Amino acid sequence: MTQNSNKPATSFWVIGVLALIWNALGVMAYLGQKLMTDEMKAMIPADQLEIIENTPAWATAAFAIAVWFGLLGCIVLLMRKKLAKLLFIISLVGVLTQLFYNLFLTNAIEVFGNQSLIQPLVTVSVSLFLIWHAKKCADDGILS
Repeated sequence: MTQNSNKPATSFWVIGVLALIWNALGVMAYLGQKLMTDEMKAMIPADQLEIIENTPAWATAAFAIAVWFGLLGCIVLLMRKKLAKLLFIISLVGVLTQLFYNLFLTNAIEVFGNQSLIQPLVTVSVSLFLIWHAKKCADDGILS
């Protein structure tokens, strides 16, 4: 196994750790939705709960793919492996699939309001940045 000798800048580690935290929060959101108790559901407005409970399996799978592959991508990035880029691309596919469902196949904007667009746009932006960052790190010889 070849060890990469190019020492990454401090920014590499800062970006990697912040991305890991970001994706860990995504995993927590996913688990929070999947493990929601009846008491928790009772605290959610009926129209929002209806969207959550009627989400098809493929959209839920897209959510899972987005967060778990994103988290794995961050771990692999911090291990300085080129595989991170592919994992981030798979995560982005999950993000975009889930976004398509939420924007075009539900009334989520009507129920949650226009501010509900901010978080998905940030998520897509972060996903694209992580793909670019992993590619740049690979091109710079930081990832092996």
